[in-house]
Amino acid sequence: MKKNRFLALVLFSIFIWLGINHFLLNDNFISKPNNYLDENLDDFELRLKIEVETHNIIRENIKQLNYSSHEDNYQFNEHNLSNSSSVAILVIACNRPSISRCINKLLKYRKSKDEFPIIVSQDCIHERTSQVIKSFGRELIHLHQPDQKDIKVPSKEKKFSGYFKISRHYKWALNQVFNTYNYETAIIVEDDLDVAPDFYEYFKATLPILQKDETLWCVSAWNDNGKFALIDRNDPKLLYRSDFFPGLGWMLTRKIWIELMHKWPHSYWDDWMRHPDQRKGRSCIRPELSRTKTFGKIGVSNGLFYEKHLKYIYLNELPVDFTKLNLTYLLKNEYDNNFVEMVYRAPLVSINELKNKQISHNDPVRIIYYTKNNLKSLTKLFGLMDDFKSGVPRTAYKGIISFTYDNRRVYLAPVKEWHNYDPSWQ
Repeated sequence: MKKNRFLALVLFSIFIWLGINHFLLNDNFISKPNNYLDENLDDFELRLKIEVETHNIIRENIKQLNYSSHEDNYQFNEHNLSNSSSVAILVIACNRPSISRCINKLLKYRKSKDEFPIIVSQDCIHERTSQVIKSFGRELIHLHQPDQKDIKVPSKEKKFSGYFKISRHYKWALNQVFNTYNYETAIIVEDDLDVAPDFYEYFKATLPILQKDETLWCVSAWNDNGKFALIDRNDPKLLYRSDFFPGLGWMLTRKIWIELMHKWPHSYWDDWMRHPDQRKGRSCIRPELSRTKTFGKIGVSNGLFYEKHLKYIYLNELPVDFTKLNLTYLLKNEYDNNFVEMVYRAPLVSINELKNKQISHNDPVRIIYYTKNNLKSLTKLFGLMDDFKSGVPRTAYKGIISFTYDNRRVYLAPVKEWHNYDPSWQ
């Protein structure tokens, strides 16, 4: 099978080479007057450069296939066809040379190359970024997404074309990890993320919970409301279930990918993941203190949320030995009984009582909300992210949002009789 793929790539390379020669030697092109050639020289040089870069990408992919014929920690061999004992770290890259910062952190905290192989999948034709990635040598695998064609985007969404390319890249890269390299589990990291010292420990410890509980479909390293003033920095081991898909450093299994890959969207993949048709009532595990932090202000979102929220996310600095902890409290039955009971046992207080420090104890408190506008005003008041996706507030579990205010645990909670999210809350 590998031989067939190798031959296919060689033939594809020859096809591109012939295409370039046909373009150069085409009678119509040669017969054009000199002034036509002068006027279009820049355009021709650009097109030629793209063709050369595409050829280089194909050559790199052929090289990757050649490597797979040798025994290597990362490649297929008789003893590791399924790669079931390793968790792939998939780094999604494009045109950021600053990816070196992300990779350096991943390498710094990684204890085992076999246990956590790193695969960097690069979209875009950006030589500086390619050289940075290649400089790490055999510490990682460097793949290049070969389809660099423009994507047909509806006219009203032209300015969002970047989201279409990202979605295409994600699908290709995840297929490589799960269907080509045959890993059973992957952690997806984008090229503008820092990771915490216990990043690997966190995912290693939560993987058995993800595998065991069918009501979970991801583990995320991210807390959307993880600002310095909104978290309990004295409890870095605290983890939650969340109905909101967080992303930004997240783990999924091959089983989930097989479910998703055939219907993967053309754009806005993260919001698509948050739709009830994909989530199917399942939850993710997320931390109190984020294990990732973005340093990429500029991207396809043009800094959306960055100045107001993302740059203030606190990255955990105190490593936790998660693998030595009992995390079975995150299993649905136990979590629902204990967490929900704890929330509704907390005394109800008003906003004024909380703001004016009129509460006579230091225990957690609960503030109730009834409507979408009621909840949005509360989240804005406390500096929480105030948007909804398919009716689900960020970080919410069973409609409950947990955060700290003035070093006190606060739960924004619906009425106890709450049953489900309302998709009309947008």
